Amino acid sequence: MDTINLLDIHSPQDIKKMDVAQLNATAAAIRSALIRKLAAHGGHVGPNLGMVEATIALHYVFNAPTDKIVFDVSHQAYTHKMLTGRMPAFVDAERYDDVTGYTDPHENSEYDLFSIGHTSTSISLATGLAKARDLAGSHENVVAVIGDGSLGGGMALEGLDFGATLGTNFIVVVNDNEMSIAENHGGLYADLRLLRHTNGTAEPNIFRAMGYSYRYVEYGNDIARLIKAFEDVKDINHPVVVHIHTMKGLGLPVAEAHKERFHWSMPFDPETGAPLTPEADDYTDIFARQMLTRMASDHTVTVLTAGTPGAIGFTPSRRRAARKQFVDVGICEQQAVGMAAGMAKGGLKPMVGVAGTFLQRAYDQLSHDLAINNLPAALCIFHTGIYGIPDETHLGFFDIPFISNIPNILYLTPTCSEEYSAMLDWALDQTTGPVAVRTPGGAVISNPDCEIIADYSQPRYMIRRGGDQVAIIAVGSMYAVAEKAADILRAKGYEPTLINPRNVTALDTTALDTLAEYRIIITAEDGILDGGYGQKVAAYLGEAPVAVRCLGLKKEFLNEYNATKVAEQACLTPEGIASTALSYLER
Repeated sequence: MDTINLLDIHSPQDIKKMDVAQLNATAAAIRSALIRKLAAHGGHVGPNLGMVEATIALHYVFNAPTDKIVFDVSHQAYTHKMLTGRMPAFVDAERYDDVTGYTDPHENSEYDLFSIGHTSTSISLATGLAKARDLAGSHENVVAVIGDGSLGGGMALEGLDFGATLGTNFIVVVNDNEMSIAENHGGLYADLRLLRHTNGTAEPNIFRAMGYSYRYVEYGNDIARLIKAFEDVKDINHPVVVHIHTMKGLGLPVAEAHKERFHWSMPFDPETGAPLTPEADDYTDIFARQMLTRMASDHTVTVLTAGTPGAIGFTPSRRRAARKQFVDVGICEQQAVGMAAGMAKGGLKPMVGVAGTFLQRAYDQLSHDLAINNLPAALCIFHTGIYGIPDETHLGFFDIPFISNIPNILYLTPTCSEEYSAMLDWALDQTTGPVAVRTPGGAVISNPDCEIIADYSQPRYMIRRGGDQVAIIAVGSMYAVAEKAADILRAKGYEPTLINPRNVTALDTTALDTLAEYRIIITAEDGILDGGYGQKVAAYLGEAPVAVRCLGLKKEFLNEYNATKVAEQACLTPEGIASTALSYLER
């Protein structure tokens, strides 16, 4: 077998010259390089290791970028990037940060058609490409790659439904690795399981029922079989589904054995799977432990997730302990929020745990099903603010404007673990309407002196009174930063009033009226300014003599950003807040 130098591969054209033995050697070399990078750098482990052979076969058979290949979620696109001019970013440790974890047209690659990081979008995007091709009178292949639980998402099913009606070349590759991020949920996957067990011959077949022709590849990590399947459907004149059965985490024993744990991972020891840095207790653990305690004493308490149980602290053992009071609806945020509305109507106490970036996908359910009906469902929002996930498709700092400006929804912003726990309990027990709790970003902060109140339904600021010149209103995790800024101001001879607003939905106008004669009020929030909390304060005090300076983020997409630098640029540091105040006070 030939020795493969991965750095000799600059485009898919370089693998088209290879025979099957060389392609297999290339797959082995790519898998080894991926394991080295993922162990040292972190990233999506299982999805990428399972898709090595399929991606090689796709680029061997199809003629990208003329032929269009769209990867769903795209967290399984590392091999695609390696074959399309970005090999050094996976081979040279000094260049590991040259690429993002998802397809990204900004990497100057004509092979990456979209920035994609959310699930269930590839089929819909590909239907658009197919329609554009047909209207232009061209004949390239359009291929949508979907898997890892994405097929159960509502948008995927909408796209699949429409794609069958195109009547022209449209190829859907279903990567069936028997997993989502955790285990699969939903009746669709029973159909896929039956198809696997019958080598694709079972009826009913959901794809044929929709109008697709269909073929099944049992050995979805066998390059020769994949090439044959893709060659058979290349240039086809009607919609077809190619269902391939792959192994998530293939080639890394710990990832094969612990598929959920290694869907995504921080740097780890490839032999043992142990993380290279100790895992500290975080807010997800606080949330999960508290919910389990509540479930044990109250059978009406239920926790829902949309396919991301690990992201809210519900490990497999915790899910087993919760039993039927834990519901994973699959990667379907609309279903999670809509179901929570129905649960609340039915007398349960539902809590939806969801990352802020994914809650965007259920905006209509927040507004139409929860808010208009004013149902007392609770939501806990994770990965918020600057210290969330730094990919442009996963940003967590748009949540304050899009949640707090929906009527009837109360968005609580705890500053510490004690307040977080109190707000979670209150959100579950209240009956006035929908309540969301914003999980603080960064490390867990404990403040036993934090004032806990019995009712968070009305705006009531927690105020640490200082002098009468400067006040700092700090949202959530910014409160600890503001405390340090207050220390800097005290060293300069000023006594700031420090305020925890507790929520970003409504204003404590009584408290704000007492600040109207101050020289300056500073608002600090680790979210975008446009439509954010600071603007509410500034608007209310618009005719007052006090100056209001709002600190927060620009309305922009950031990608692979450094959180510390972003905070410094936005003056969301103790020094930045203090210097903002001093620029007014020392005029």
